[in-house]
Amino acid sequence: MSSSTFKPNDPDFLKAVSVGRPPNITRLFPNSRALIVSGKYIDRAMLAKGKAISIAANGRNHLVIRGALRAAQAANSVIIIEIARSECNYCPVNFWNIARQVDAVCNELGITVPVAVHADHYGIKSKDDIAPAIVEIPTIFEAGITSIAIDASHMPDADNLMANIALNPYIPAWAGLETEVGEIKGKTGLSTVPEALFLIQGLNAHGIFPDWIALNNGTTHGIEASDLGIQVDLTRSIHEALSPYGISGAQHGTSGNNSDRLRQIARETKTTKANVATALQMIGWGLEVNDYGNAILDANGEFIKVENEGLSEALWQEMKAYAAEKGWKKGDYKKLNLPFESRILAQPAPIRERMVERVEKFVHHLLVDVFNATDTAPIAIEMILKNGSHDPGPKAGRIEDPAEWTPERIAQKAGGMNAQKGSAGNFDD
Repeated sequence: MSSSTFKPNDPDFLKAVSVGRPPNITRLFPNSRALIVSGKYIDRAMLAKGKAISIAANGRNHLVIRGALRAAQAANSVIIIEIARSECNYCPVNFWNIARQVDAVCNELGITVPVAVHADHYGIKSKDDIAPAIVEIPTIFEAGITSIAIDASHMPDADNLMANIALNPYIPAWAGLETEVGEIKGKTGLSTVPEALFLIQGLNAHGIFPDWIALNNGTTHGIEASDLGIQVDLTRSIHEALSPYGISGAQHGTSGNNSDRLRQIARETKTTKANVATALQMIGWGLEVNDYGNAILDANGEFIKVENEGLSEALWQEMKAYAAEKGWKKGDYKKLNLPFESRILAQPAPIRERMVERVEKFVHHLLVDVFNATDTAPIAIEMILKNGSHDPGPKAGRIEDPAEWTPERIAQKAGGMNAQKGSAGNFDD
């Protein structure tokens, strides 16, 4: 198959739309030509190309979604558009409207690359969260989600595993599935090989085969808290230990690491998904950022607004004043998304366009120059056509003995591990 970008009327593209969209998407958007697919196909395309990673762009506002999709089309790359459960509390984009926005933009702009819509960091913070999640998770798939990350990572290891097992029946078998070990940006302790093996082996014994695992491997998020960044050696060792189980890596906190380190992750680990959230927000607003998306602060510790970039200067001053009135620190500026969405969308078209262009340029750079994702769209489409299905199936089969992974044995096995958990984490990215 050619690596050229598909046109909306290309027969192969139309065939992929007819057979490759999951049943929830065909039900919601019966007349659409947006190729919204399972997250599994995004992962498989990256594996097929090799040493390649897809951007998972957190669409905190509509203009970020537009910019990320335009970048993917220009790069001829598959992409994931996602929103985290916590972001649903302070962003206008949420689990129940993100697929509709993605579908609308794809049809409006003639986007022909495969796109997954991911519910990130579906947080389970205690056993009491499981019963409400059993009710809620089906509703987000009804609303068009095609991939999900179950995040019970800050709970004890046995509880993390049991929560994943309990919720799995409510996740469609065709959907992309991410699990997590080691609380992201927790205060103490990085993920370990035994921790990761415990989670993945236990899931495997129960016939659950995640596509991705996310780790606490030293991530930072958008406003740099440490210069250590992602621990590539740790990531590599965990991925190698998990190799028999066919699981890829999901990298969180991408915004806090320079391009050379991100290229190293693509080359040396089995990562196929990289989340970018805070960087896209800051870039769209017109703030000055470094090479890898961290906002740059001036001598007074204030954000630097680039004149005639992103938001209008007047609206940015209003947003700063609102944050000051609320007593928000720099890390709280994400909360400006919800109260100011209508003001942002009400800006003149040239200002909205320059916001979209800024996001597009940054995402395109990551896809093409950092993550080796160019021309992965036709790879995914070829897979869809070959399978003739919206579901490529699991990458692994059952290896572990279910008798060794009963609730009692899970508790016993977990008792032998001493992994530290952070008491409070950052679930946003």
